[in-house]
Amino acid sequence: MRILIKDNQKYFNRLHVIIDAAVICISYLLAWVCKFILLRDPLGLTFIQYCYALIGIVPLYLMLYLAFNLYTPKRVQGRRLEASNIIKANTFGLLLIMGLLFLGRDHYYGKDYSRTMLFYFYVINIMLEVEVRWLIRIILRKMRKSGFNLRHIIFVGYSSAAEAFIDRIFANPQWGYRIQGILDDNKEIGYKYKGVPVLGTTDELEEILENNRLDEIALTLSLQEYYKLKRIVAICEKSGVHTKFVPDYNDIIPTRPYTEDLLGLPVVNIRHVPLTNTFNMICKRTMDIIGAVIAIIIFSPVMLVTAVLVKTTSKGPLIYKQERVGLHNQIFQMYKFRSMEVQSPKAERKAWTVRNDPRVTKVGKIIRRTSIDELPQLFNILKGDMSLVGPRPERPFFVEKFREEIPRYMVKHQVRPGLTGWAQVNGYRGDTSIKKRIEYDLYYIENWTLGLDFKILFLTFFKGFVNKNAY
Repeated sequence: MRILIKDNQKYFNRLHVIIDAAVICISYLLAWVCKFILLRDPLGLTFIQYCYALIGIVPLYLMLYLAFNLYTPKRVQGRRLEASNIIKANTFGLLLIMGLLFLGRDHYYGKDYSRTMLFYFYVINIMLEVEVRWLIRIILRKMRKSGFNLRHIIFVGYSSAAEAFIDRIFANPQWGYRIQGILDDNKEIGYKYKGVPVLGTTDELEEILENNRLDEIALTLSLQEYYKLKRIVAICEKSGVHTKFVPDYNDIIPTRPYTEDLLGLPVVNIRHVPLTNTFNMICKRTMDIIGAVIAIIIFSPVMLVTAVLVKTTSKGPLIYKQERVGLHNQIFQMYKFRSMEVQSPKAERKAWTVRNDPRVTKVGKIIRRTSIDELPQLFNILKGDMSLVGPRPERPFFVEKFREEIPRYMVKHQVRPGLTGWAQVNGYRGDTSIKKRIEYDLYYIENWTLGLDFKILFLTFFKGFVNKNAY
């Protein structure tokens, strides 16, 4: 069995290093121009002496870029992570050079070299590296869509993990993967999933690897076939082809596994929750308090007008209080502007609000659609019941229902519920799939950073306030 493979990326990393070296030199020269030409500051060293410093700076920064994983494949690496690594590498480089200049302060370089120019270089180089790598991504995506710079991959084992991987590859053609087929012992040869055929059995793997040039192997065995894993891994390692293991239990293993080395024994923790870290908790709580106070001040005119409209257009209390389940499964009273007619507790808990719900008032329709009814939850945030960003809290009745029906549903209660969340800015609010909502909530819980919180808050202004699913 032979699969024809075309190799298109043999010299890409070398080219990337050359481009980075050029960017470093250009950034350095621009910093020199800003410092000594545009600002007309006095020269401590000659232009040639400043250029001599590049002999050490260029290889230093290239080694730092390598150390900070900036030469790993860009196919599935996010721009935000890459930009973060660029900042880290440049910061480390700046501190290292500053330290060397301090140690050599008796030498004319250490004494006369401009620290200000070095800072200009730091800023300019970060900006240019981010922009150049963004441009490289665009070029690579266009090349891959045209059939160049592809990575040819074969799947070993047909499972839900294989289907999920194939779905993601087809949804992201810019990754540049070309799927050659699947090897499986239970599906008949010729069976296809979204056009990807079963080529043969796992016993044919060694022959295929000997006769073809593959870039990657994805081990996607089903749970029932893990007894074959040791033999298959041995064949893959003997071939030298890069091998990935995609476990067929993604509903158990977190999206970002928390691993430990127990004296040489690898241990994978079932759940990694960054917000269990005390420092992270303090940072997030500080942001919540400051953000809630600022939001209350900014939106106070809106809340005042809403209060008047709610009180004058329908009978009942201004603020609607409802029991919700929060951090560590604790019950709290969540505040909202009342948007519905007053009803008995029994009628209230029977279902979610749906499109054209007769219980919603005229003012309620507007404030629900624009999420203005949620603004009193800023006071829940100040009390510590909620956070600015997190999984949306649910009523106890539905929590009891979903905990039995949806795997991992209760994991969302390991963090404070939020005024907005990752699921909401991706369109999952109101009468939408609760399973998809939980998937997004779990991603947020396992991948939390302050940067992700700021991103969600930013997206909330464009996607979260006005939503077609908010009735």
